[in-house]
Amino acid sequence: MHNTIFYLIILIPVTGFLLERYLEYLNSKMWSDKLPEKLQGICPEEEYSKSQLYDKDNKKLSFWSSSINIAVILAMIIAGGFSMVDGVARCISVNLIAISLLFFGIIGLASDIINIPFSWYDTFVIEKKYGFNTMTIRTFITDHLKSWALVLLIGIPVLGLITWFYYKTDEYFWLYAWGLITLFSIFMNFFYSELIVPLFNKQKPLEEGALRKKIEEFAIKTGFKLKNIFIIDGSKRSTKSNAYFSGFGPKKRIVLYDTLLKEFTEEEIVAVLAHEIGHYKKKHVLLMLLSSFVVTGLMLYLFSLVVNNPELSQALGAEKSSFHLGLVVFGILYSPLSLVIGLGANIVSRRNEFAADRFVKENYDSAILAGALKKLSVKHLSNMLPHPVYVFFHYSHPPLLQRLEKLA
Repeated sequence: MHNTIFYLIILIPVTGFLLERYLEYLNSKMWSDKLPEKLQGICPEEEYSKSQLYDKDNKKLSFWSSSINIAVILAMIIAGGFSMVDGVARCISVNLIAISLLFFGIIGLASDIINIPFSWYDTFVIEKKYGFNTMTIRTFITDHLKSWALVLLIGIPVLGLITWFYYKTDEYFWLYAWGLITLFSIFMNFFYSELIVPLFNKQKPLEEGALRKKIEEFAIKTGFKLKNIFIIDGSKRSTKSNAYFSGFGPKKRIVLYDTLLKEFTEEEIVAVLAHEIGHYKKKHVLLMLLSSFVVTGLMLYLFSLVVNNPELSQALGAEKSSFHLGLVVFGILYSPLSLVIGLGANIVSRRNEFAADRFVKENYDSAILAGALKKLSVKHLSNMLPHPVYVFFHYSHPPLLQRLEKLA
């Protein structure tokens, strides 16, 4: 049986890699030498050509990054690398929880070391080449150090508790793990902007003025209670613009990138925020959060059914069954189901985006939002004519032309 599992955990990643390459090929066939008629009046020809080059550079980097990562994973499976890391962890400690934490710590550190060069090239070569990057080397390094500090302070305790639940509660561990992850997710949704964001960015309240007045007037008009409007120094890392909504109840806040304020009119900013408010008013954020809890529960339950099967660990070349090796194998075996769930989530997400756009159309001005979406797409060198199959697999937001058609 473990031979079957062995072949599956090789076949599944390879199939995923080949599928992704095929999707990228389909997407590349949508580009043309001249500006398509559909984009005339939306995107200047020079920017269209530039967006093709940007896409090609990103796809090349994605190809090499994915190729090396899949090669490492296959080598680890075939040569018994995961079993070797398990052996190293067992040489350091005899405590079962500590062994699992050491195992994932070694794997995580090695993975980060492998991928740092790709992240560096993306930031300081590709993003810089097209005028997006504003990050310094110091910020790049400190971001990574802070991320690892968060793993040590938050990730390890959470993973340690889940592992402890497994060894102490046996078949009921998935319920305790589900409860812990759910509580942690709720906590982070409430306090992410207050606890995590300040580690990486500065936030300050939007000053009194015409823009704040317009935002507050729209919020009052639509029955949206809003006190917290913040500006974040997104220009510290990139020239790209964004805005997002976070938190619930008294902790909810709207966050605007400072780059958005520099390049968009006040009316366009209100339209973008109206779209985000639309998500909240239609309970999209809450429903997506609840659905993520259900998916997490399903995953943990399925994991609990097979985690004690020694053939999972044996498929990785280990003689002893263990929680962490079982989790690695299950993660690979679960990925096809995860893909299907992700496709469903993308379908729902795209519908939600249309619904939030309708909210703007009904309560503000669809033409202003359409103008802002065009500007964002052109400025970010987005692919405005992606292949429908690529959209189906990867897009959580509808393509620009579909949104413009609905807003008209």
